[in-house]
Amino acid sequence: MTSSTIVPLSVLDVVPVFEGGSATTALHETVAIAPRVEELGYHRYWVAEHHGTPSLATSTPAVLAGRIAAATSRLRVGSGGVLLPNHAPLVVAEQFGTLQALFGDRIDLGLGRAPGTDPLTARALRRPPGGGGGGEDTFADQITELTGYFAPTDPGNPVIAVPAADSRPQVWVLGSSLASAGLAAALGLPYAFAHHVNPQASVAALRRYRAAFTPSAQLASPRSLLSVLATVGDTDAAARQAAAPYLLGKVWMRTIGLFDAFPSEVTTNAYSYSRAEVAFLDDLAAPQLIGGVNTVRRDLAALVEATGADELMALTIVPDQADRVRSFELLAQAASAPSPAARPGVSAQI
Repeated sequence: MTSSTIVPLSVLDVVPVFEGGSATTALHETVAIAPRVEELGYHRYWVAEHHGTPSLATSTPAVLAGRIAAATSRLRVGSGGVLLPNHAPLVVAEQFGTLQALFGDRIDLGLGRAPGTDPLTARALRRPPGGGGGGEDTFADQITELTGYFAPTDPGNPVIAVPAADSRPQVWVLGSSLASAGLAAALGLPYAFAHHVNPQASVAALRRYRAAFTPSAQLASPRSLLSVLATVGDTDAAARQAAAPYLLGKVWMRTIGLFDAFPSEVTTNAYSYSRAEVAFLDDLAAPQLIGGVNTVRRDLAALVEATGADELMALTIVPDQADRVRSFELLAQAASAPSPAARPGVSAQI
């Protein structure tokens, strides 16, 4: 992004599967869209981790990140995030050390502590007894162990992660709570807050992160990004229509739980919403970035001003690939336009 942008832009991808499609198709669409995002000047492309969820084809972020990195040349690529309690830190270090060795200094390792799945699948992933991955202290210990494998300074440690010992990808803490903000600050790591999950806590979480930040070897001053549901259309109505299938999927998640695929536009258009569902969707969509360029420009600037986020990461879930590309194009326009709420001089170097 140029120096005139309101804020640098990035992408968060959960590889959604829509009715009539397949996980295979969704994965190929993700790989195809990454070079276009790079052309538009986006800064990073992260893929999430989910398991046992047919509507989200992101079970192996390290594998998918490698494919996206191979399809691009400048874009920072990584995980948003690896759910660390599901994995041995040594294995994650080996995976992302390998990515760093192959693709150079453009690999990010975002770390989360949620299970990303149901209890049965969590047990199949060999998570610790209790299913929650331990408490905050356990997650902090896992991060410390993991980061210790990158460019290690303890010659007496008999465990070596090859080739992680030769590299140091950017490590981020992901979260949607004040607790995760405090952890990222204490560890001196950059922090990614899930505004699309818990928008009511965004301002307080980023404020706490900045106030409590302790400098580290990786980061001298606080650095934060905000992941937000973003669907931009040629008009407000077009954006709402493009976002509607995903929003109906959120209704389904609330009422029936797991489902095989997000609804198609045809299914969405035929659905009769109850009054309570309409209210639920209004509350869900209002804090996000859904609208035409002018609407999103205004809301984006206000969101950045309120939270102080250094970067915005767009989660764009629409059934049509062309609409998705168009949304990224229009979001770039919205972010590049002058705005009185813009904070000048935001750097996109980390």
